[in-house]
Amino acid sequence: MNQMFNLIEEITRNDGSIYYELGNISENSRAEYAAEHGFIKSVRILKMNIPRSSHVEKVEAYINEHFDFLPLEADHFDEWVKPAEIEEEMEQILLDNKLG
Repeated sequence: MNQMFNLIEEITRNDGSIYYELGNISENSRAEYAAEHGFIKSVRILKMNIPRSSHVEKVEAYINEHFDFLPLEADHFDEWVKPAEIEEEMEQILLDNKLG
């Protein structure tokens, strides 16, 4: 099932390092559950209702093609590791939304 993403999250790993991810309410709920159960340190929404751009569409397509979506109450949290070209798209999304 393909998902559409309309928000940007800041995810803090248990080691304290931070990364940014596209998400939606369902994925944010999974991340909140993961934080409550110690799989990640925390998650917070930085911006909701981000504009759909070619950058968002490219990252969204990559995630939908390469990753499985976990059930809400999963026993772990998967970080979506992306190749450099998709990370560059993510950086542009942050810049476009005045977060980078």
